[in-house]
Amino acid sequence: MDQKREVTSVDLVALTAELNEYSGAKVDKAYLYGDDLLRLKMRDFDEGRVELLVEVGETKRAHVADPTHVPDAPGRPPNFAKMLRNRLSGADFHEVRQHGFDRILEFEFRREDADTTVVAELFGDGNIAVLDPQGEVVDSLDTVRLQSRTVAPGREYGFPSARVNPLDLDYEGFAEQMRDSDTDLVRTLATQLNFGGLYAEELCSRAGVEKTKPVEDADESDLEALFEASETLLGDISAGDLDPQVYYEPADDEAEASDGDGDGKGQRVDVTPVDLDERADLPSEAFDSFNAALDDYFTNLDTSEDEDSGETVERPDFENEIEKQQRIIEQQEQAIEDFEAQAEVEREKAESLYGHYDLVDDLLTAVQQARDAGHGWQDIAETFEDAAGDVPGAEAFAGVDESEGMVRVRIDDHTVTLDPSSGVEKNADRLYTEAKRIEEKKEGARAAIENTREDLEAVKQRRDEWEAEPEHEHEEDEEDVDWLSRTSIPIRHQEQWYERFRWFRTSEGFLVLGGRDAGQNEELVKKYMDRYDRFFHSQAHGGPITVLKTSAPSEPSNDIEVPDRDKRQAAQFAVACSSVWKDGRGAGDAYMVSPDQVSKTPESGEYLEKGGFAVRGDRTYFRDLPTEWAVGITCEPNTRVLGGPTDAVRDQVETLIEVEPGRYAQGDAAKRIYREFRDRFTDESFVRKVASPGEIQKYMPPGGSRIVDE
Repeated sequence: MDQKREVTSVDLVALTAELNEYSGAKVDKAYLYGDDLLRLKMRDFDEGRVELLVEVGETKRAHVADPTHVPDAPGRPPNFAKMLRNRLSGADFHEVRQHGFDRILEFEFRREDADTTVVAELFGDGNIAVLDPQGEVVDSLDTVRLQSRTVAPGREYGFPSARVNPLDLDYEGFAEQMRDSDTDLVRTLATQLNFGGLYAEELCSRAGVEKTKPVEDADESDLEALFEASETLLGDISAGDLDPQVYYEPADDEAEASDGDGDGKGQRVDVTPVDLDERADLPSEAFDSFNAALDDYFTNLDTSEDEDSGETVERPDFENEIEKQQRIIEQQEQAIEDFEAQAEVEREKAESLYGHYDLVDDLLTAVQQARDAGHGWQDIAETFEDAAGDVPGAEAFAGVDESEGMVRVRIDDHTVTLDPSSGVEKNADRLYTEAKRIEEKKEGARAAIENTREDLEAVKQRRDEWEAEPEHEHEEDEEDVDWLSRTSIPIRHQEQWYERFRWFRTSEGFLVLGGRDAGQNEELVKKYMDRYDRFFHSQAHGGPITVLKTSAPSEPSNDIEVPDRDKRQAAQFAVACSSVWKDGRGAGDAYMVSPDQVSKTPESGEYLEKGGFAVRGDRTYFRDLPTEWAVGITCEPNTRVLGGPTDAVRDQVETLIEVEPGRYAQGDAAKRIYREFRDRFTDESFVRKVASPGEIQKYMPPGGSRIVDE
C-alpha cells in the first residue's frame, strides 16, 4: 500500500481548527530548508515553544511539530527566509484559514507596522507566497503565470478557480452536483464534490451504498444517505469532534516489522483526523490531536525509496531545477508575446483616434469647454449619458476618471482614456510613446531569457560533473561547505546584463544600479527606470544616478513594498559613490523620489548637462548615512566579487573585508584587499581567477580607501 504523502482537503478542515488554538503566538524566526520546507519558530504564552512546519514539495503537509522532530537550522538563510524574518519577526500569529475547500492555507500574521499573509499551496507543484496587506505578492518560492491565475512579486495573488465546497451545500445543492455527473457515485464524490478518493469511499461505506453504482441508477434514498454521511463526517470534523489515527501496513515478516516502529505494526501508511471504516483492516494508533498524529506520521515517513540510488550522499535534484529553468524561459517568452500584444493595442488605440478624428475632437472640446465653465466631472458624465446625439461626441463617451482628470472614449472596440486638455494629436502621441516603451521592454526580456538559458546550461553542466565524479568527492551538502578551507573551488559565473553598471543587491534581493559616468546615468533613467522603481541621489555633488529596481526588465513594473532597510542601503550606496567618499567624510545625506518626479526638462533659464536630471516635488531624505562599505567573495551559486553597503553584503558572501575612506588610491587599496583574500582562502588560484585587484576595484567606491582597523 502506498504511503500518504499529501494532506487532503478534509484533513485541512480538521487542521485549521487546531492550528488556530495557537493564535497570539509570537514569531521568533523563519527558516527555509531546500526550496520546499518552511519552518516558523514561535512562542506561545501557554504552550511555550511552537514549531510550525509547512512543506510543499513531493511531500505536502502543515502542522505543529514536537521540537525534537524539527531539523537543525540550515546554513546561511536564502533571500526568501531573510525576507520572512524581516516581515514576521515579533509578529503575532492571528489565524489560519482554509481557502474554500481547496488545499490552500492562509496564515495571517499581525504586526504594528504591517500585516503579512503566508499562503501555502498544498496541491500540484506546491508553492508558498508571502502577501502584503493589500493582497499583493511580496515574494514566492515559484512564479506562476497561467491564463487563469498569476503568482508573481508585485502582482495581486491569484487564487485558483473556485471549486465546489461541500461544506456550503444543502441537500438540494448536493443532489444537483451529483445528478450532473455521468460516472459512478464514488468518482462523483471524489471529483465533483472534491472529497478525494479515500473519503469518497468512506462516505459510500457509511451510507451503505454501492460505490460503483452509476449516478443515473442511484435513487433519492442513495443520495440522501450520502448527504447525511457527508454532513456527519464534515460536521464532526468542523466541530473538533476528532479521533486522530495513524495507520500501519501489517508487517509480513519479522524483518519487515523491524523496519517499522519496533512494535510489529509495520510501516506507517496513512494519517486521518477520524477513525475510518475504510481503514478498519489496518492496525492503528490513536492520538490526542490531529497535529500530533500528523507530526508522528510525517516525521516517520519512509523515504527509503529516495535513498536507494546507492549514492553515499543525497543527489541534488538537477532534473527539478532544469524543469524550473525551462518553465522560467517559457514564462519569459510569454512575457515577450504579452509585451508585443500590449504595444499593438496601444498603437491600435492611437490609430483609432486618427480614424475618428472629428468625433474625438468634438468630444474633447465639449468636455474641456464644460470644465472651463466650472462644471464638475459628475455633471459632465450625466450630461453625456443623457444627451444621446444632442452633444457632440456623446455616442463615444464611456465615462470619466475624476481622480486623474481624464475622460474615457469607446471607439473601434477599444476604451481609450484621454486628457481633454490636450488635442487628438497629443493624446495619440502619448499612446504611441507608451507602445514604444512597452516594445523596449522586450529587449530586457530577451536579455533575461539569455541569462536564464545560461543558468539552465550551468545546471546541466553541474549535473554532468556530478555524475562524472567519483562518489567520495561528494562529501557534504554545499550549504555546509567550508569554502575557505577547500583546496579546489570550481569557477561558476554567468555574466549578467547589469554588471557594466555599479550595482549590488539589498538584503531582500532588490537590484540597485548606479551609473559609472554621465552616459550610463542617462541610460539608467531613460531605458531601465520604470514607474514603480525608486530613484536615489546623494545631496553631495558628483554622485551617480541610483535606481532601486522593483522588477526585472522582463517583468511588468508593479507597485510593491520596499522595506525601509533596503531603501536605506540604496541611499548609502548613493552616498558612498559620491564625492562624500572622495572627500574622506564619514557620513552624508541622500534623498529618494519616484520616477515621475525625475525629468530631463530643466527649469526656465537653466541648463542640464549630459547625465543630469531635474527633480521636482517632495523628497524623502536619509540623513547622516555612514560611509560603510564591504567587498566580499561569494562561492555559491556563483563565484564572484560583490561590493556594497556592509549591511547588505554581509549575508551574501563567504568572507568580506570592510573598507572606509582613506589614504590609499583605489588601485592600491584593491591590491591590499586582494592579498588579504589570498591569505584567507586555501585555494589561492581561485582568488587569482575571481578576485584579482582589477576585479575588486570595480566593486569599490571612487576615491581613496583603507581597510577598517588596518
